[in-house]
Amino acid sequence: MKTTALKPAPLRDGRAIVMRTAGRQHGPVKRLVSPSDLGEILKPFVFLDYFDSSVETEMRFSMHPHSGLATTTVLLEGEVEYEDTTGASGIMPAGGVEWMNAGRGVWHDGRARGDGPVRGFQLWVALPPELELGEPRSQYLSANEVPHTGPARVILGRYGNVESPISAPSGINYLVVRLAAGEQWQYTPPAGHSVAWLCVQRGALHVADESIANELVVFRESEDVLTFTADEDVEFVLGSAMPHPHNLVLGYYSVHTSAEALRAGETRIVEMAADLRRRGRIG
Repeated sequence: MKTTALKPAPLRDGRAIVMRTAGRQHGPVKRLVSPSDLGEILKPFVFLDYFDSSVETEMRFSMHPHSGLATTTVLLEGEVEYEDTTGASGIMPAGGVEWMNAGRGVWHDGRARGDGPVRGFQLWVALPPELELGEPRSQYLSANEVPHTGPARVILGRYGNVESPISAPSGINYLVVRLAAGEQWQYTPPAGHSVAWLCVQRGALHVADESIANELVVFRESEDVLTFTADEDVEFVLGSAMPHPHNLVLGYYSVHTSAEALRAGETRIVEMAADLRRRGRIG
């Protein structure tokens, strides 16, 4: 993934952009963050994909496993059919959110429905040791179940006077924000949220003197206010968090805090695969 490190400069809001990436396109999916690159800088945020069926109409994510992390899928347009081994299945509509706490091991899949565009983001959050081998749990929210404050929808965490109903670990905020051209909005991170980033895939905005469009940017570690001004109608996701103070020990679909936890998660994934294979769910 091509990234550009920029020399931090003093800004009015005291927070510089220190890295940018346009990501890498793979069919309908643009990979912006992976655990082996920017995930080390942004943890607990360790992975981010943007998917868009207008790039490639065939969009299906076959049954695959995770452990030690939680995935959050935000659907901006279209419908996605989903199923997971916690027993949940259904259709997620535009504006809906999927939270999948993989814990000790889970398998899930998804595919676009209908003829219209399907767009959204999938984020992975690294879990702390007390949750990384816990019982898997999934939550699915419709658009009207996602709280909002001003132009921001609060997907994870708490901001202003609203709190997401999703049972995410504390110390993590994840917002979807839409601003009209010329509109200005300030984000004041909660205490301790020194990690911050945002990703724009539709429209453009400014943070102080920096322009952001079609990219993900990483902000210098700080708890200072961020001020955004929309150059045109813009839609973006924003994450802030307390730093994840643990190592990232990586498997193919797993992120854990130790080699022992990774072995336990991957062992459980293999056991589940055998059962899914017997039932003809995977090849």
